[in-house]
Amino acid sequence: MPKIFRAFLLSCLIVMPFAARADFDLETDTSDPLFILRDDAILAEGGLSYGHEDSHDILRMGLNFSYGLNDRLSIGARTNYQIDFSGAQDGFSSVDLGGVYRMARAGDNDARLISDALFGFKFGGSKYVRTPDFADSSYYAGLRLGRQWAGVTLAATIKSTWVFDDTRGMSFIDFIPESYFRMDQNWRGGAGFTFRKSTNPHYNQEWLNLKLVCQFGRTQYIGHIDYEFEDDEAQIGTRVKVLF
Repeated sequence: MPKIFRAFLLSCLIVMPFAARADFDLETDTSDPLFILRDDAILAEGGLSYGHEDSHDILRMGLNFSYGLNDRLSIGARTNYQIDFSGAQDGFSSVDLGGVYRMARAGDNDARLISDALFGFKFGGSKYVRTPDFADSSYYAGLRLGRQWAGVTLAATIKSTWVFDDTRGMSFIDFIPESYFRMDQNWRGGAGFTFRKSTNPHYNQEWLNLKLVCQFGRTQYIGHIDYEFEDDEAQIGTRVKVLF
């Protein structure tokens, strides 16, 4: 078994015994992998992360806004800015416009499985920024499947992205299993793994993602640590989510 999967399973086993069995308000748990906005709800998110990538020390800042058109469909926009302390790769990312459509709710089938369709595109990226997330234009589509219990959510996403860029044109597929644990009314924990396979082998990646979430009312404060196995890189960050 690859060490990335061993690390993912170990992180799940460590947190699982603390998962609570009490009922929670899932409609306000915005860090749950299967969360979807309700009709007319707005989610605002700001984030800051610092990491080491391709021998560059990178600081990234981002803003996301999402809106629930109804109980099944939400749309959103995202943009980021990065500062490169080891070089000159500073600049804004492309604007990301995307959406999530809930194809099946838990009550729609006997297995109580939830499924979502993901779709979106990016445009206007900076040619001075080196990663696919900051490419000039790209399109993505994906499928997410999972189940929610009182204290635990398990989900998996498969997403395909096509990058149209003069110097970094490529396509890649992401497979992302996730686990999420509601430990009590204020604290949650999550573990996830991102396996990326690209037509450009330089961008093949294996990320382990760990997060700790503190919730007060309709606001969540998130700290996360991410480690990439292929290139032995890591990043830390924080996010704030506010549900209106």
